[in-house]
Amino acid sequence: MKALIELQKTIYPDLLEVMQKRYNVLYTIYLSKLIGRRGVIEQTNLPERFVRKEINTLQNYNLIDMTPKGVTITEKGENVIEELREFIRELNGLVSLENKIQEKTDIQHIVVVPGNSDKGPFVKQELGSATIHYLKSVIEGDQTIAVTGGTTMAAVADVMQPFNGHHCMFVPARGGVGEEVENQANTIAAQMAKAEKGNYRMLHVPDPLSETLYQTLLHEPMVKETLPIIKNASYVLHGIGDAITMATRRKASQEHIEMLKEEQAVSEAFGYYFNEAGEIVHKVRTIGIHLEDLEHANVISIAGGKSKAQAIASFVKLEKSNVLITDEAAANEMLDKKLL
Repeated sequence: MKALIELQKTIYPDLLEVMQKRYNVLYTIYLSKLIGRRGVIEQTNLPERFVRKEINTLQNYNLIDMTPKGVTITEKGENVIEELREFIRELNGLVSLENKIQEKTDIQHIVVVPGNSDKGPFVKQELGSATIHYLKSVIEGDQTIAVTGGTTMAAVADVMQPFNGHHCMFVPARGGVGEEVENQANTIAAQMAKAEKGNYRMLHVPDPLSETLYQTLLHEPMVKETLPIIKNASYVLHGIGDAITMATRRKASQEHIEMLKEEQAVSEAFGYYFNEAGEIVHKVRTIGIHLEDLEHANVISIAGGKSKAQAIASFVKLEKSNVLITDEAAANEMLDKKLL
């Protein structure tokens, strides 16, 4: 494919440029489900005249529908997205980024989406779409899928689709009562299950816990029934957080935050804090999946943004991830700063 792209660049470079822009418009409509012209212009950063022309062209080709509320993609348009997906990714250099990261890690599968999650929620939607696309390609039978909380995981839930006739069980990977409701693992698991037409279980426990409360809750009937299901999940979808940001969000004491800074913590996942080398520097008490539970699961790490590059690289060094789904900005930062 790379040779074909180079040949096309030589013979007809303008064609590839137009194709990229047209695909960008169509893909924006695909991700948004329903969007106005102004929204397409803002998301793609393309000139208004060009966007208006392309929307008319896409409508003439029956790739999109115009409604009073905005533009939606047609089934034919979705098929075009799927058929061109890998070609466009190769053209944009994303496949090359994936290969470079692959060479520096032991991760089995890497997906890089365009953009920078730090600059808006739209790229997180792309991370979500890439995650669902990957899951649909590997899910066989009715599986148990554990999910963590956070804004990136909420974006995955927003684009969840049924898995080829399978109906999975979704469970929270850890307790999280106390965070914003829409970003709690319980909420995300329930939303994913509803969209996938599967089932879900909830885990109504706070996070983090004192040692006394932890030991008490372990003997609660609801926890005793749900915890084995969580720990034996076939797939684990999780985000990766910046250490200090996550500690602050969970209302950690100033003393705790200063301790993390002294220990040079840069990332957080599953209640563990890691330094740049991927070593555990602190752990908070949580009920749910612990690192040792990841050995038998397919672990899909989903995180992006240039600001999270060091955190992502830190967790990757732990060698727990089977799949990494990230964005262009984080991938470039990890490679440019030699963080891996």
